[in-house]
Amino acid sequence: MNFETAMALACDAGERVRGTTSPNPPVGSVVLDGAGELAGVGGTAPAGGPHAEIAALRAAGGRARGGTAVVTLEPCNHDGRTPPCTHALLAAGVAAVHYAVSDPNPLAAGGADYLRRNGVSVTQGQTEAAAQGALRAWLQRQRTGRPHLTYKFAATLDGRTAASDGSSRWITGEQARAEVHAERAKLDAIIVGTGTVLADDPWLTARLPDGSLAARQPLRVVVGTTEIPTAAKVLDDSAETLLVRTRDPRAVLAALGECTDVLLEGGPTLAGAFARAALVDRVLAYLAPTLLGAGVAALGDAGVTTIADALRFDLEDVRRVGRDVRISAVARSQLSRESK
Repeated sequence: MNFETAMALACDAGERVRGTTSPNPPVGSVVLDGAGELAGVGGTAPAGGPHAEIAALRAAGGRARGGTAVVTLEPCNHDGRTPPCTHALLAAGVAAVHYAVSDPNPLAAGGADYLRRNGVSVTQGQTEAAAQGALRAWLQRQRTGRPHLTYKFAATLDGRTAASDGSSRWITGEQARAEVHAERAKLDAIIVGTGTVLADDPWLTARLPDGSLAARQPLRVVVGTTEIPTAAKVLDDSAETLLVRTRDPRAVLAALGECTDVLLEGGPTLAGAFARAALVDRVLAYLAPTLLGAGVAALGDAGVTTIADALRFDLEDVRRVGRDVRISAVARSQLSRESK
Protein backbone atom coordinates (compact mmCIF):
# COMPACT_ATOMS: atom_id res chain seq x y z
CA MET A 1 0.00 0.00 0.00
CA ASN A 2 1.43 3.41 -0.93
CA PHE A 3 1.57 6.43 1.36
CA GLU A 4 -1.23 8.23 -0.48
CA THR A 5 -3.68 5.38 0.06
CA ALA A 6 -2.57 4.90 3.65
CA MET A 7 -2.96 8.62 4.39
CA ALA A 8 -6.45 8.59 2.89
CA LEU A 9 -7.36 5.78 5.31
CA ALA A 10 -5.81 7.73 8.19
CA CYS A 11 -7.80 10.84 7.22
CA ASP A 12 -10.99 8.75 7.17
CA ALA A 13 -10.18 7.42 10.64
CA GLY A 14 -9.73 10.98 11.90
CA GLU A 15 -13.02 12.06 10.37
CA ARG A 16 -14.86 9.21 12.08
CA VAL A 17 -13.82 10.49 15.51
CA ARG A 18 -14.28 14.20 14.77
CA GLY A 19 -16.40 15.79 17.45
CA THR A 20 -15.53 13.22 20.13
CA THR A 21 -11.89 13.96 21.02
CA SER A 22 -11.85 17.51 22.44
CA PRO A 23 -9.62 19.00 23.70
CA ASN A 24 -7.39 16.58 21.76
CA PRO A 25 -7.28 16.76 17.97
CA PRO A 26 -9.19 14.16 15.90
CA VAL A 27 -6.16 12.33 14.54
CA GLY A 28 -6.19 9.24 12.36
CA SER A 29 -3.39 6.69 12.02
CA VAL A 30 -2.55 3.64 9.93
CA VAL A 31 0.17 1.04 10.55
CA LEU A 32 1.68 -0.84 7.61
CA ASP A 33 3.71 -3.97 8.25
CA GLY A 34 7.20 -4.53 6.92
CA ALA A 35 5.81 -5.71 3.59
CA GLY A 36 3.74 -2.54 3.21
CA GLU A 37 0.43 -4.25 3.91
CA LEU A 38 -2.28 -2.76 6.10
CA ALA A 39 -1.87 -3.97 9.69
CA GLY A 40 -3.90 -1.56 11.81
CA VAL A 41 -6.10 1.55 11.72
CA GLY A 42 -7.02 3.83 14.62
CA GLY A 43 -8.49 7.19 15.59
CA THR A 44 -8.05 9.26 18.73
CA ALA A 45 -10.33 8.23 21.60
CA PRO A 46 -12.17 10.73 23.84
CA ALA A 47 -9.95 12.70 26.23
CA GLY A 48 -7.99 10.41 28.51
CA GLY A 49 -8.14 7.50 26.07
CA PRO A 50 -5.48 6.32 23.64
CA HIS A 51 -4.33 8.53 20.80
CA ALA A 52 -4.66 7.40 17.19
CA GLU A 53 -1.16 5.96 16.98
CA ILE A 54 -1.75 3.78 20.04
CA ALA A 55 -5.05 2.49 18.68
CA ALA A 56 -3.44 1.62 15.34
CA LEU A 57 -0.45 -0.05 17.03
CA ARG A 58 -2.76 -2.17 19.19
CA ALA A 59 -4.67 -3.25 16.09
CA ALA A 60 -1.43 -4.12 14.31
CA GLY A 61 0.12 -6.06 17.21
CA GLY A 62 3.45 -7.66 16.39
CA ARG A 63 3.11 -6.75 12.71
CA ALA A 64 4.08 -3.17 13.58
CA ARG A 65 7.73 -4.15 14.13
CA GLY A 66 9.75 -3.05 11.11
CA GLY A 67 6.70 -1.36 9.64
CA THR A 68 5.51 2.20 8.98
CA ALA A 69 3.10 4.42 10.90
CA VAL A 70 1.14 6.90 8.78
CA VAL A 71 -0.42 9.68 10.86
CA THR A 72 -2.41 12.82 10.05
CA LEU A 73 -0.62 14.83 12.77
CA GLU A 74 2.98 14.72 13.98
CA PRO A 75 3.15 12.21 16.89
CA CYS A 76 3.06 13.93 20.28
CA ASN A 77 6.20 14.02 22.37
CA HIS A 78 4.94 14.98 25.83
CA ASP A 79 3.28 13.48 28.88
CA GLY A 80 -0.32 14.59 29.20
CA ARG A 81 -3.25 12.45 30.18
CA THR A 82 -1.48 9.70 28.25
CA PRO A 83 2.25 8.95 27.65
CA PRO A 84 3.98 10.29 24.50
CA CYS A 85 3.04 8.54 21.27
CA THR A 86 6.67 8.78 20.17
CA HIS A 87 7.66 6.41 22.98
CA ALA A 88 4.95 3.92 21.99
CA LEU A 89 6.09 3.98 18.36
CA LEU A 90 9.67 3.24 19.41
CA ALA A 91 8.58 0.47 21.75
CA ALA A 92 6.55 -1.12 18.94
CA GLY A 93 9.64 -1.18 16.74
CA VAL A 94 8.32 0.80 13.79
CA ALA A 95 11.02 1.62 11.26
CA ALA A 96 9.38 4.66 9.68
CA VAL A 97 6.78 7.35 10.38
CA HIS A 98 5.04 9.43 7.74
CA TYR A 99 2.87 12.32 8.96
CA ALA A 100 0.86 15.05 7.26
CA VAL A 101 0.79 18.10 9.54
CA SER A 102 3.36 19.41 12.01
CA ASP A 103 1.96 19.87 15.51
CA PRO A 104 1.57 23.64 16.15
CA ASN A 105 1.21 23.08 19.91
CA PRO A 106 4.66 23.81 21.44
CA LEU A 107 3.90 21.48 24.37
CA ALA A 108 3.36 18.49 22.09
CA ALA A 109 5.64 19.34 19.15
CA GLY A 110 9.07 17.86 18.52
CA GLY A 111 7.95 14.30 17.93
CA ALA A 112 9.51 14.08 14.49
CA ASP A 113 12.95 15.15 15.74
CA TYR A 114 12.76 12.79 18.71
CA LEU A 115 11.97 9.84 16.47
CA ARG A 116 14.78 10.71 14.06
CA ARG A 117 17.28 10.93 16.93
CA ASN A 118 16.24 7.42 17.91
CA GLY A 119 16.78 5.90 14.48
CA VAL A 120 13.30 6.11 12.93
CA SER A 121 12.96 7.34 9.35
CA VAL A 122 10.54 10.29 9.42
CA THR A 123 8.93 12.04 6.44
CA GLN A 124 6.20 14.64 6.04
CA GLY A 125 3.82 15.22 3.15
CA GLN A 126 0.21 15.55 1.95
CA THR A 127 -0.35 18.39 4.40
CA GLU A 128 -3.28 19.92 2.54
CA ALA A 129 -5.30 16.69 2.42
CA ALA A 130 -5.24 16.28 6.18
CA ALA A 131 -5.71 19.97 6.92
CA GLN A 132 -8.85 20.04 4.81
CA GLY A 133 -10.30 17.19 6.79
CA ALA A 134 -10.88 16.46 10.45
CA LEU A 135 -7.96 18.55 11.72
CA ARG A 136 -9.04 21.81 10.09
CA ALA A 137 -10.86 23.35 13.08
CA TRP A 138 -8.36 22.17 15.69
CA LEU A 139 -5.43 23.54 13.70
CA GLN A 140 -7.08 26.92 13.41
CA ARG A 141 -7.79 27.01 17.14
CA GLN A 142 -4.13 26.28 17.84
CA ARG A 143 -2.87 28.91 15.42
CA THR A 144 -5.33 31.76 15.97
CA GLY A 145 -6.95 31.12 19.35
CA ARG A 146 -10.47 31.34 17.94
CA PRO A 147 -12.95 28.76 16.66
CA HIS A 148 -13.16 27.72 13.04
CA LEU A 149 -16.42 29.05 11.60
CA THR A 150 -18.31 27.48 8.70
CA TYR A 151 -21.19 29.46 7.21
CA LYS A 152 -23.81 26.98 6.03
CA PHE A 153 -26.87 27.84 4.01
CA ALA A 154 -29.39 26.22 1.70
CA ALA A 155 -30.54 28.29 -1.25
CA THR A 156 -32.04 28.24 -4.71
CA LEU A 157 -29.94 28.68 -7.82
CA ASP A 158 -30.69 32.40 -7.69
CA GLY A 159 -29.44 32.68 -4.12
CA ARG A 160 -32.74 32.81 -2.22
CA THR A 161 -33.15 31.16 1.18
CA ALA A 162 -36.88 31.90 1.43
CA ALA A 163 -39.72 33.01 -0.81
CA SER A 164 -41.14 36.54 -0.65
CA ASP A 165 -43.81 35.36 1.81
CA GLY A 166 -41.10 34.05 4.14
CA SER A 167 -41.70 30.34 3.49
CA SER A 168 -38.52 28.25 3.26
CA ARG A 169 -39.42 24.60 3.97
CA TRP A 170 -38.07 22.85 2.17
CA ILE A 171 -35.67 24.36 -0.35
CA THR A 172 -33.29 21.41 -0.38
CA GLY A 173 -34.14 17.74 -0.40
CA GLU A 174 -34.18 15.06 2.26
CA GLN A 175 -30.67 13.78 1.56
CA ALA A 176 -29.11 17.21 1.95
CA ARG A 177 -30.96 17.79 5.20
CA ALA A 178 -29.88 14.40 6.53
CA GLU A 179 -26.25 15.23 5.73
CA VAL A 180 -26.52 18.50 7.65
CA HIS A 181 -27.88 16.68 10.70
CA ALA A 182 -24.99 14.21 10.56
CA GLU A 183 -22.58 17.14 10.44
CA ARG A 184 -24.26 18.87 13.38
CA ALA A 185 -23.55 15.84 15.57
CA LYS A 186 -19.81 16.42 15.07
CA LEU A 187 -19.83 20.14 15.88
CA ASP A 188 -19.21 22.08 19.06
CA ALA A 189 -21.77 24.83 18.44
CA ILE A 190 -24.40 26.14 16.02
CA ILE A 191 -25.02 29.90 15.83
CA VAL A 192 -28.26 31.64 14.80
CA GLY A 193 -29.70 35.08 15.44
CA THR A 194 -32.83 35.99 17.35
CA GLY A 195 -34.46 36.86 14.01
CA THR A 196 -34.13 33.26 12.84
CA VAL A 197 -35.57 31.97 16.12
CA LEU A 198 -38.57 34.31 15.85
CA ALA A 199 -39.18 33.56 12.17
CA ASP A 200 -38.58 29.80 12.02
CA ASP A 201 -38.57 28.53 15.62
CA PRO A 202 -35.76 26.05 14.82
CA TRP A 203 -34.82 23.21 17.13
CA LEU A 204 -31.12 23.30 16.15
CA THR A 205 -30.49 19.73 17.20
CA ALA A 206 -28.71 16.88 15.45
CA ARG A 207 -31.27 14.23 14.52
CA LEU A 208 -31.04 10.73 13.11
CA PRO A 209 -32.89 9.68 9.95
CA ASP A 210 -35.77 8.34 12.07
CA GLY A 211 -36.19 11.76 13.70
CA SER A 212 -34.72 10.80 17.08
CA LEU A 213 -31.96 12.84 18.70
CA ALA A 214 -28.35 11.95 17.99
CA ALA A 215 -26.24 10.91 20.97
CA ARG A 216 -24.10 14.03 20.73
CA GLN A 217 -25.61 17.51 20.47
CA PRO A 218 -23.86 20.81 19.73
CA LEU A 219 -24.23 23.88 21.88
CA ARG A 220 -27.09 26.01 20.53
CA VAL A 221 -26.09 29.68 20.40
CA VAL A 222 -28.65 32.46 19.91
CA VAL A 223 -27.20 35.89 19.13
CA GLY A 224 -28.93 39.26 19.59
CA THR A 225 -30.64 41.58 22.04
CA THR A 226 -34.24 40.83 21.06
CA GLU A 227 -36.11 38.66 23.53
CA ILE A 228 -37.27 35.26 22.29
CA PRO A 229 -40.31 33.38 23.60
CA THR A 230 -39.73 31.12 26.58
CA ALA A 231 -41.53 28.39 24.63
CA ALA A 232 -39.05 28.55 21.72
CA LYS A 233 -37.83 25.11 20.69
CA VAL A 234 -34.23 26.23 21.03
CA LEU A 235 -34.79 26.67 24.78
CA ASP A 236 -35.96 23.12 25.45
CA ASP A 237 -33.86 20.51 27.24
CA SER A 238 -32.77 18.60 24.12
CA ALA A 239 -29.40 20.37 24.17
CA GLU A 240 -27.62 23.17 25.97
CA THR A 241 -28.38 26.71 24.78
CA LEU A 242 -26.32 29.88 25.18
CA LEU A 243 -27.90 33.32 24.73
CA VAL A 244 -25.29 35.89 23.66
CA ARG A 245 -26.63 39.42 24.10
CA THR A 246 -24.52 41.13 21.50
CA ARG A 247 -24.37 41.69 17.74
CA ASP A 248 -20.58 41.83 17.65
CA PRO A 249 -19.30 38.71 15.83
CA ARG A 250 -15.96 38.69 17.62
CA ALA A 251 -17.67 38.95 21.00
CA VAL A 252 -19.89 36.03 20.00
CA LEU A 253 -16.92 33.79 19.24
CA ALA A 254 -15.19 34.89 22.44
CA ALA A 255 -18.28 33.82 24.40
CA LEU A 256 -18.01 30.26 23.11
CA GLY A 257 -15.21 29.28 25.47
CA GLU A 258 -13.33 26.22 24.26
CA CYS A 259 -15.63 25.53 21.29
CA THR A 260 -13.48 24.76 18.26
CA ASP A 261 -15.69 23.68 15.34
CA VAL A 262 -18.61 26.08 14.88
CA LEU A 263 -21.42 26.31 12.32
CA LEU A 264 -23.18 29.56 11.47
CA GLU A 265 -26.74 28.87 10.36
CA GLY A 266 -28.09 32.35 10.98
CA GLY A 267 -30.05 34.49 8.56
CA PRO A 268 -28.60 36.97 6.05
CA THR A 269 -28.08 39.82 8.54
CA LEU A 270 -26.02 37.79 11.00
CA ALA A 271 -24.15 36.03 8.19
CA GLY A 272 -23.33 39.40 6.64
CA ALA A 273 -21.94 40.64 9.95
CA PHE A 274 -19.60 37.64 10.28
CA ALA A 275 -18.49 38.00 6.65
CA ARG A 276 -17.90 41.73 7.13
CA ALA A 277 -15.72 40.93 10.15
CA ALA A 278 -13.67 38.46 8.04
CA LEU A 279 -14.60 35.60 10.37
CA VAL A 280 -16.02 33.17 7.81
CA ASP A 281 -13.40 30.50 7.28
CA ARG A 282 -15.47 28.20 5.11
CA VAL A 283 -18.73 28.35 3.18
CA LEU A 284 -20.88 25.24 2.89
CA ALA A 285 -23.65 25.88 0.40
CA TYR A 286 -26.44 23.49 -0.56
CA LEU A 287 -28.00 24.66 -3.81
CA ALA A 288 -31.34 23.37 -5.02
CA PRO A 289 -32.19 23.33 -8.76
CA THR A 290 -34.96 25.83 -8.10
CA LEU A 291 -35.69 29.48 -8.95
CA LEU A 292 -37.70 31.95 -6.88
CA GLY A 293 -36.87 35.28 -8.49
CA ALA A 294 -37.71 37.16 -5.30
CA GLY A 295 -37.45 36.59 -1.58
CA VAL A 296 -34.74 36.50 1.07
CA ALA A 297 -31.14 36.58 -0.14
CA ALA A 298 -28.68 34.15 1.43
CA LEU A 299 -26.27 36.88 2.53
CA GLY A 300 -26.91 40.39 3.81
CA ASP A 301 -24.60 43.39 3.85
CA ALA A 302 -21.06 42.06 3.98
CA GLY A 303 -19.41 45.46 3.57
CA VAL A 304 -18.69 44.98 -0.13
CA THR A 305 -19.45 47.97 -2.35
CA THR A 306 -17.36 47.17 -5.42
CA ILE A 307 -16.35 43.98 -7.16
CA ALA A 308 -12.70 44.63 -6.30
CA ASP A 309 -13.59 44.17 -2.63
CA ALA A 310 -15.52 40.93 -3.12
CA LEU A 311 -14.85 38.26 -0.51
CA ARG A 312 -13.05 35.55 -2.46
CA PHE A 313 -13.07 31.86 -1.57
CA ASP A 314 -11.42 28.86 -3.18
CA LEU A 315 -13.44 25.81 -4.15
CA GLU A 316 -12.58 22.80 -2.06
CA ASP A 317 -15.26 20.33 -3.11
CA VAL A 318 -18.34 20.19 -5.32
CA ARG A 319 -20.60 17.16 -5.35
CA ARG A 320 -24.17 16.11 -5.77
CA VAL A 321 -26.32 15.26 -2.73
CA GLY A 322 -29.58 13.77 -3.92
CA ARG A 323 -31.11 16.31 -6.26
CA ASP A 324 -29.06 19.17 -4.80
CA VAL A 325 -25.45 20.35 -5.16
CA ARG A 326 -23.10 20.80 -2.20
CA ILE A 327 -20.29 23.33 -2.53
CA SER A 328 -17.50 23.70 0.00
CA ALA A 329 -15.21 26.72 -0.31
CA VAL A 330 -12.52 28.02 2.03
CA ALA A 331 -11.21 31.52 2.63
CA ARG A 332 -8.06 32.05 0.64
CA SER A 333 -6.05 33.12 3.68
CA GLN A 334 -6.95 29.86 5.41
CA LEU A 335 -6.04 27.71 2.40
CA SER A 336 -2.64 29.41 2.38
CA ARG A 337 -2.11 28.56 6.07
CA GLU A 338 -3.10 24.91 5.55
CA SER A 339 -0.70 24.45 2.66
CA LYS A 340 2.32 25.47 4.72
